[in-house]
Amino acid sequence: MENYSIIIFILAIVIGLSAFADKAKLPYPILLVIVGVAIGFIPTMQEIEINPEIIFLIFLPPLLYDASFNISPKDFKTNINTIGALAISLVFLTASGIAAVAYLMIPEMTWPLAFVLGAILSATDAVAAINITKGLKISHKTITILEGESLINDASALVAYRFAVAAVMGSAFIIWKATLQFMFLLGGGFLIGFIMAKILSFILTKVHKNINVTISFMLLMPFVTYLVAEHLHVSGVIAVVILGLAIARFSKKIFPESLKNQSRNLWDIIIFLLNGLIFILIGLNFRYILEDIESYLILPYIGYAAIITIVALLIRMIRIYLQKINLQKAFQKSKNGKRKVSENALLDFGNSLIISWSGMRGIVSLAIAIGLPRFLEDGTPFPLRNAIIFISVAVVLLTLIGQGLTLPWIVKKINEIEEKKQLNQ
Repeated sequence: MENYSIIIFILAIVIGLSAFADKAKLPYPILLVIVGVAIGFIPTMQEIEINPEIIFLIFLPPLLYDASFNISPKDFKTNINTIGALAISLVFLTASGIAAVAYLMIPEMTWPLAFVLGAILSATDAVAAINITKGLKISHKTITILEGESLINDASALVAYRFAVAAVMGSAFIIWKATLQFMFLLGGGFLIGFIMAKILSFILTKVHKNINVTISFMLLMPFVTYLVAEHLHVSGVIAVVILGLAIARFSKKIFPESLKNQSRNLWDIIIFLLNGLIFILIGLNFRYILEDIESYLILPYIGYAAIITIVALLIRMIRIYLQKINLQKAFQKSKNGKRKVSENALLDFGNSLIISWSGMRGIVSLAIAIGLPRFLEDGTPFPLRNAIIFISVAVVLLTLIGQGLTLPWIVKKINEIEEKKQLNQ
């Protein structure tokens, strides 16, 4: 009962803080994280055990489904080149870059352990970025790229994480096997998502006149799809994304406006509460992670986290700059009179910088870190487990607070520059 009381208490805080954040014009996720950390240090506050599997099941399906349902398929297709570069190649580049830095900096850090840390921190959290940028003047293209990246990059990060942990456990890493498994996970997830979308579409054609039943099926299906995909050992993330994209197209043809509005209102409330819980939980768990670290190691670990945060940001900026150049080259080349990419897919300096700076880490990194095995197969403790968790949580907090607080200022400055350009023209 104590845990349930705490959850209700947290939800009340989430609702109250959202009203305060609007009036104070503070980024909502950052305020929640800071308050979560403060609440966590209240002596009478009980620890809330976070089961990573439960976190993935409760939070990922509705958040992914909502984002994929609302993203424009046309805009997604236009920017697929950039989305793919960020969600797949950048994830593995970031994991490798962080691993190299961690191996060189942290005492007793082996290559497999360094790659575990890199994989945990390789995926960005667009939930944080979108919440922080909400209300700011950001182009629709930039938001589409950030949301599109977050729809796929979790799958890439989870694959990298599984192979890194397997290497620590003693399994040999073979690149062609890893590539095949990655393709199997993505392809299998795509197939399951497609099949479940067909099933849901068939059901909705039969019941769409009953609003309550229709909305209930649409709420339930992301969880069912995720569970089916994970049970079949393919990507639940990709399955839910495909489900959302397919049902979004289907709903435009069949749903009356009243049903769309009711469904949208209900989803908005669910997503609002889930987002609030996520950021409060990140803050709440900091105290208990801190307790597992020797006091003399805290400052060095915070230093490592700060360096890793800067490295991850630099890798992201370089990759996006190269993507900007690649798109310009592809735009200039034509095949049979047709350009390889459309003009709408090109990146300018402004949206490149915003996309780079929006690379915050969040709940997925936290859940993966806390889900690290406690013991190896031979029964010995998982090496440097507490250090990896602490550094991961510190990076999440540093990106949310550091990048999160400065992102609105960067957006404002870029908009001012754009306005001046337009006036001069």
